[in-house]
Amino acid sequence: MSSLTNVHVLGTWVHNLKPEIVEISDTFALRWYGLAYLAGFIVGYYGLKWLARKELWVVRPEKVADFIAYAALFGVFLGGRLGYVLFYMIPENGIRYVLNDPLVILQVWKGGMSSHGGILGLTIFTYFYARRSGYSWTGVGDGLVIFSPLGIFFGRIANFINGELYGRVTSAGVGMKFPKELLEEGNEDRFRNAMREVVEADPERLDALWDGYLASQGKENGRLLEGVLEASRENPAIGEVLGNYVQVRHPSQIYQALLEGLGLFVILLVLRLRFRNLGHGVITGAFFVLYATFRIVAEQFREPDSAWVIEGFLTKGQFYSIFMYAIGAVFVVAGLKGKTGSLEGQSGGKSVSSGS
Repeated sequence: MSSLTNVHVLGTWVHNLKPEIVEISDTFALRWYGLAYLAGFIVGYYGLKWLARKELWVVRPEKVADFIAYAALFGVFLGGRLGYVLFYMIPENGIRYVLNDPLVILQVWKGGMSSHGGILGLTIFTYFYARRSGYSWTGVGDGLVIFSPLGIFFGRIANFINGELYGRVTSAGVGMKFPKELLEEGNEDRFRNAMREVVEADPERLDALWDGYLASQGKENGRLLEGVLEASRENPAIGEVLGNYVQVRHPSQIYQALLEGLGLFVILLVLRLRFRNLGHGVITGAFFVLYATFRIVAEQFREPDSAWVIEGFLTKGQFYSIFMYAIGAVFVVAGLKGKTGSLEGQSGGKSVSSGS
């Protein structure tokens, strides 16, 4: 039996969802995470086109497809990845880690994407896009930030399906158990004991993986756990064994999906529809302020996935969010002082008022 003392709860579930939708081969599969990005871009395209047709966005309807394509490449992917490298990879591993192997920047499978980096990337992209196209920069941003939270929503749901970026340990009556916790540094003995007991529960499926793990001296931890989770989808006894070795946690990915994603989208959409003539930049500023607030709240329930800024008090996610308050305030003040954001009188695709 496990040496881990479990908190008594009314209802828990051992997470074993499959991250792949369709497996094409042993090395290639369609994953929920990739589908989340695709869904975000599709919703953004139709949503922004709808706003443009209702004359609630400065960009013309026929330009929306190109805008989404460029925003995806230069804003989301480039900004998100570089943000991860700058905000997480270099602070944790040192600049030499990147200089010695610059290709690590492109190796997304070895690290993630930063939501703060993606937001910064989109901010920079919209600036240059607006200047080149003759639109109001803040006017462009006011449309983009309305539907960006839906991309965040889909991304957090994919995080949940993947069983990653999970929450902190909870003593609440309900919760989730995420087996990937066993892969964390310091859990080597618990991992080994859990896998040994799991293999005994289904030796026919798992003996070969166990032998590979022993032969590799622990380098095949991830592969072994994936095999165990795959087997648990058909053999509930495996899930019960795993449940004895992992702690009850908050499903913080769902909290973030509802706060930073769906909730933020609804608030910003209502602002746009209710106040058609808001100065350019007010909705963009509201996005920065509200996203920062929701992220700081959600981080109270999320297990920090990198070193604390202030141990036990301030996570990196919260630290980076603090700066967003200042950015948001600048956009709001500039928008309220500027002219209205109405598109009436727009000519040749250029907004009469800059609002910034």
